[in-house]
Amino acid sequence: MKKMDWVSLGYIASYHFCLAIFLPLYFFYFSPSKTLIFSMIGLVFACGIGITAGYHRCFSHPAYKAHPLVESVLLFFGNLATQGSALRWSYEHRLHHAHVDTDEDPYSVTKGFWHAHILWLFKARPPIDDRIVSDLKRNPLIRFQNDYYLPLLIAQHVLVILFFGWVTNDYFGSFVFCYLLRSFFSHHTTWFINSLAHTWGEKNFSKEHSAVDNFIISLLTYGEGYHNYHHTFSNDYRNGIKWYHYDPTKWLIFILSKLGLASNLRRMNFEKIQFQLILEHKKELVKKLTQSFLDSKEDLIERVHKQADALTSALEDFIQKGRRYREIGKDLKEIKNHLKLEIRAVKDQLKFEWRNWDNLSNYIHKLKKPA
Repeated sequence: MKKMDWVSLGYIASYHFCLAIFLPLYFFYFSPSKTLIFSMIGLVFACGIGITAGYHRCFSHPAYKAHPLVESVLLFFGNLATQGSALRWSYEHRLHHAHVDTDEDPYSVTKGFWHAHILWLFKARPPIDDRIVSDLKRNPLIRFQNDYYLPLLIAQHVLVILFFGWVTNDYFGSFVFCYLLRSFFSHHTTWFINSLAHTWGEKNFSKEHSAVDNFIISLLTYGEGYHNYHHTFSNDYRNGIKWYHYDPTKWLIFILSKLGLASNLRRMNFEKIQFQLILEHKKELVKKLTQSFLDSKEDLIERVHKQADALTSALEDFIQKGRRYREIGKDLKEIKNHLKLEIRAVKDQLKFEWRNWDNLSNYIHKLKKPA
């Protein structure tokens, strides 16, 4: 049996215990002001962004490069979230991605929902392997936060309680809402990414790991709920790739880039996403047919492979011709016009192959499931 981390267990258990006592007492004797409620909500959101935009997408992956001023703000609120230093958090998260769903995964959901959600925190963790976070060790801000994590944490919480107690003229309320209840929400929303986002949702991009996409989880986790996409393309600064996907972290990073406060935004190109979708869809159809008792299943499996090959071939041709069209100079107008006609023909072929793929897919999905 692994040794226990009594410090983490004691801290998390004690503040949950205090919250269970002081929150009902507060409501029995007082009513929270709107300022107090909105202050807590603002702190929850700021701490969440500190984790998602800072600890996760900037430091763990790094999907973009933040200006030192932005790094400082993200580290401030990430530290306030009380989830360890950015160095420790990123180290464990990189292990999670490298060994997802295995024994080497620090918070593998295969060991149970509650293990992934919280119980893994109560086990003693090994020291940080500098080789895995060597890039972060070169960052003076991250080194400073890691070296002085605890005194910074204590000072921040004292200042937050005193500041919002002064603003609301309610120091007890500030302690209960801006510290205890805010900590509860900040912790559990982050932990949902390790637990719920690996159990409840759809596997749209890859079925080879437990991560799932779920819009509701994204609402709770500042866009981190599109987790199947993230585990498939982890270096993308976005989790929700569609414009309508709720991903405030993505929007913040994009706005920062326009203000010159973020750069080197990494995003997976359209072609790779489409090829991955075709590959996963093909796997799904072949698996369904393999499990069926149809006499014609071998022929259908062959049709799936041929149609997938035809579709990817048409997609590759369309992408290559489009790339070539963009590379040709304006002075070669005649060649560009000829290539434009070719692109139209390839686009029509691509649409034809997509229709064939959809028709074949719909036909297979309507087949009776095995008894």
